[in-house]
Amino acid sequence: MEFRKALGCFATGVTIITTIDQDGDPVGITANSFTSLSLDPPLVLFCLDRKSMSFDAFHRNRHFAVNVLRSTQEQLSRNFARSGPDKWNGIPYEKWETGCPILAETIAALECDVDQVFEGGDHVILIGKVRRIRFEDGECQPLLYYRGKYARIGAPA
Repeated sequence: MEFRKALGCFATGVTIITTIDQDGDPVGITANSFTSLSLDPPLVLFCLDRKSMSFDAFHRNRHFAVNVLRSTQEQLSRNFARSGPDKWNGIPYEKWETGCPILAETIAALECDVDQVFEGGDHVILIGKVRRIRFEDGECQPLLYYRGKYARIGAPA
């Protein structure tokens, strides 16, 4: 599809967006459809496919966390890009106020309250108001996605 190929020309960072389901169990998906929206107030957004197995958990919970991946976390991204209940096996994380998983060793993490939800074709757009952040202040390499493949700054993956 030409539209998808054209969009693939825009390199994006890779995130894992997390929440908890109605039983308090962790839920997570790999997403590159994440962006900042506003500095004041601090808002971010991501787009969620309506067909995602995690859709109900994200749609019902009023909180989510964004975990920005480093270049060494490609396997973690692949793990959360698949469906299945065992994707959390052996994955270290902590919980902040909302209970959403904050993954270990990511470049940055943002804990958010859902502020608004908009319709967006076959996706919904979730806007989150950032309530807490953590980020690495030194030199680090982000994991990127470009033309349907993982990439790193300066060299293809």
